[in-house]
Amino acid sequence: MLELEVYAAGLGDLEKILELDHQLAAIPGLRYKVDRSHNLVYLELDQPTITFREIRAIFRKLALDPHFIGAIPAELRPKTKTQPLGV
Repeated sequence: MLELEVYAAGLGDLEKILELDHQLAAIPGLRYKVDRSHNLVYLELDQPTITFREIRAIFRKLALDPHFIGAIPAELRPKTKTQPLGV
């Protein structure tokens, strides 16, 4: 299971929570809980069906500035096509 915690100031607004619910409900396998009084969203995924950049884009689309708390799981980081140079 992959877990991610996001702080987003302004999330206490009911309209923002409803729109966030609409956006997150479309992501398969995602479970989440909103702590309205602390502007926190707890996310859980069984498999990496979305990247943290896509999650950040959802929050920004709603005019929220997301701050990820703790380490971002490697499975949620986008895969790069670059390879390290051999020396």
